[in-house]
Amino acid sequence: MSAQTEFVTLSVSDGTSMRAYVARPQGKPRAGLIVFQEAFGVNPHIRDVTARFAGQGYLAIAPELFHRTAPGLEASYTDFPSVMPHLQALTDGGLERDSHAAFEWVQRDSKGLATGAIGYCMGGRAACYAAITVPVACAVSFYGGGIVPGRLKDAKAPVMFFWGGKDGHIAPEQVDAVVSALRAAGKPYVNVVFSEADHGFFCDARASYNPAAAKQAWPLTLAFLETHLAGATRQAGA
Repeated sequence: MSAQTEFVTLSVSDGTSMRAYVARPQGKPRAGLIVFQEAFGVNPHIRDVTARFAGQGYLAIAPELFHRTAPGLEASYTDFPSVMPHLQALTDGGLERDSHAAFEWVQRDSKGLATGAIGYCMGGRAACYAAITVPVACAVSFYGGGIVPGRLKDAKAPVMFFWGGKDGHIAPEQVDAVVSALRAAGKPYVNVVFSEADHGFFCDARASYNPAAAKQAWPLTLAFLETHLAGATRQAGA
């Protein structure tokens, strides 16, 4: 299914405005999905991924999380220093408000369909945080650094994690701490490590792109979303 795309402007509860990229499926959506950006903005890659999910039947929205400091930012993958000030300016409170704004937009537009979250790099942490602070039905985190294990006891939805075994940005000990915290809290999760993949392995615009890992991660992601979003929506409407 092809997607219809547009930018919309959301009102955030702190009085700010946030632009977001929306991709709509043809016909009635199966469920909703918030797509959280990498540190490099809602760039062509994130817009492409958002449209890919719409092609699978999801009403997908990618909010611009740097809207307070750099609205419309799209940085090169080789220019991390330029995004650092905006990354450091993000707060958990602002992230929670932005996530709620995106979630509420999907709820209004879809008339209450089950909605999940997915994110990449910095967005992987945002997706995991959404499972704690926003009533999403599930979350998928791709190589999300900075996840605080102690907060995972408050997760309210199942989370799927993808990691690269050769990721120099996220140590194996950090991955182990996340998994141990979820297991100790009795929370539902799926943990996938691609031993030969590096950080950013899913992004075909990055030098670290790993085609084999990306190809395997895609159907696993769709199956997880089908189970917790599209399948849940069908059951609710049965």
